[in-house]
Amino acid sequence: MSAAPSTPELATGTGPPAAADGRSGRRDVLDLYLADTRQLFNSMDPAPFRQRDLDPNAAAYIVDWAGEAPAGQPLGMVLHLGSGAPSEADAAIVRESVHEYFQRRAATTRRQLRQLFRVGRYSLLIALVFLGLVIVVGESIASLVSKERYAALIQDSLVIGSWVALWRPLEIFLYDWWPISAEAKLFDRLSQMDVRIRNATAAECDKVEGAQS
Repeated sequence: MSAAPSTPELATGTGPPAAADGRSGRRDVLDLYLADTRQLFNSMDPAPFRQRDLDPNAAAYIVDWAGEAPAGQPLGMVLHLGSGAPSEADAAIVRESVHEYFQRRAATTRRQLRQLFRVGRYSLLIALVFLGLVIVVGESIASLVSKERYAALIQDSLVIGSWVALWRPLEIFLYDWWPISAEAKLFDRLSQMDVRIRNATAAECDKVEGAQS
C-alpha cells in the first residue's frame, strides 16, 4: 500500500447489522477504512496513546454519523485496516481509547451545561432584582409626574426594559440547555459503542489507495 494519508478514508454509509440487541435485533455500524490504527488518532496530541484524542476529521465524521442514527439502536464501528489487524491486546487498547475519548467529550459537555445553568441562575437573579427596582422606581416617578399619560409612558418603558433583562435567563432555561444535553447523551452512546478491527479485503485496500492518489 502507499503511504498513509493524514486523515482516515471514511465510509460513506453504515455497514450491515452487527451483533443483535434485545430490542431491535440490530445495531447501526460505521465502517472506517484505514491504513493503520494511528490514522484514527490525532498525531499532534502528546498524550499517551490511551488518552490521545481522535483525529478531528474522524471524530467529526463519527459524531455526525451517530447523530443521524436511530436513537433507540446501539452503535458499532468497524475499522478495516490495510496493514493487517493488530493483536487482541492492541485492539483492546484502541477500543478503550475510543471509549475514553467520548467519555471525556461527554464529561466536558456536561461541565458546559452546568456552567450554562449557573449563568442562567445568576442572570435570572439579576433580572428579578432589576425588575423589582424598576417597579419601585416607576411607581415613584409616576407619583411625581403630574400628567397621568406621561406617568404611564414612563412606567411602561421601565417595565419593557426589565422584561428585556429577563430574556437571557429565559432563553437559557427554555432553549439553550437541551441541545447541549442531547450532545452529552450522544457522546455517552458513542462511549459505549462496539468497536471492532479486521483486515481489509483486497478490494477495500484498492479503495483506500484510490482515495490517496
